[in-house]
Amino acid sequence: MAAEREILTYEMFGTAVREIAQQVVDSGYEPDLVLSIARGGLGLGMGLGYALDVKNLSAVNVEFYTGVDERLDVPMMLPPTPDVVDLAGLRILIADDVADTGKTLEIVRAFCADHVAEARIAVIYEKPQTLVHADYVWRRTERWIDFPWSADPPLVDRGGR
Repeated sequence: MAAEREILTYEMFGTAVREIAQQVVDSGYEPDLVLSIARGGLGLGMGLGYALDVKNLSAVNVEFYTGVDERLDVPMMLPPTPDVVDLAGLRILIADDVADTGKTLEIVRAFCADHVAEARIAVIYEKPQTLVHADYVWRRTERWIDFPWSADPPLVDRGGR
């Protein structure tokens, strides 16, 4: 029998974005920039940008997962990366889909640490084993998560590119 999975639909995703944004508002945090971790955090980052009226959006590409519960030994930031001078003194909100091991969030937070005024993290899901606990979380789960954008296989095979 297959292990139970957490299923996120596009409709639930819309609800998650608004509820996370409300958590940010309720906390009094006013980010100057939303930094999305590509690929999974791009949708959340866009949604938070609109909900929080933040027009300054950026992305960082981090490769870690290679398949279902398959990872590289360590996450790798891929070019292009934001110029740290563009982050200097800003309050940023780092957006990602899930804090699973926390290693991706850890590398992005470390990348920003010496440059930004403050960095907080928002995720849709957080797992109990994560090394980095997000400031804003929609749901906590131990299960593997099927996201609507990655539940179906790609329409083309680019050989892992």
